[in-house]
Amino acid sequence: MSPSDNKPVSVTAKVRFEHIDKTFNRGSVNEVVLLEDFSLSVREGEFVSVVGSNGSGKTTLLNLLCGTLFPDEGRIYLGELDLTGLKDYERAAWIGRVFQDPARGTCPSLTILENMSLADNKGKSYGLGSGINRRRADFYRSQLELLHLGLEDKLHLPVGALSGGQRQALALLISTLTPIELLVLDEHTAALDPKASDTVMELTEKVVREKGITTIMVTHNLRFAASYGNRILMMHQGRCVLDAAEDEKRQYTITDLLKIFNEISVECGN
Repeated sequence: MSPSDNKPVSVTAKVRFEHIDKTFNRGSVNEVVLLEDFSLSVREGEFVSVVGSNGSGKTTLLNLLCGTLFPDEGRIYLGELDLTGLKDYERAAWIGRVFQDPARGTCPSLTILENMSLADNKGKSYGLGSGINRRRADFYRSQLELLHLGLEDKLHLPVGALSGGQRQALALLISTLTPIELLVLDEHTAALDPKASDTVMELTEKVVREKGITTIMVTHNLRFAASYGNRILMMHQGRCVLDAAEDEKRQYTITDLLKIFNEISVECGN
């Protein structure tokens, strides 16, 4: 089944995890029950920052949502679309993902033009014709100008020659080049230096706001979690120990979030 075969007439961007169970290494001495009867709903247009210690379940949520993992029990929905049994490449019709490693969102041996052309053709059938529509070059330049990184004049430069920050900014642009219902940001600034991280986060907020894309961002950076988005979730041992949105979220400072982290750490004996 292709993604288009399964797509309803109208797909909203609301995300629902319903009664999810996920156990790793089941039946072995290393068995870990990470999620048990876990439910979560994300409203359309929300920008959700997800934080939590290693092993808290935040990355597992993204992998379940994007189809690189499957739940043992429960269902996952994007609007009225049941994602649960779909492969990751099928979900790519509606979900854009930016990874922690800048190398995973782009092809280093191809030029900026070639990378953008491939992204522009996502979901379309491929024949024996050229994969590059050079008549779209002006559109690509206009999109690159929004990044303010000077990439609009480097369409024929191999992406592997870019800095990590430039490459991550390009990956962000590519993931939203065609209409999507959900943007997933998987520690997308973690591998960058502080200046590049700030630049990519500013671009992220601009893209999310202007395109109105429902966004889920996992981050270890408490400053970014506090400063960006309109909802924050803190995960611990497969549970949400903090869920604050809008005015309530804005009341939380980095100090507040760090205090909750420390309290959890003490409870765990660390």
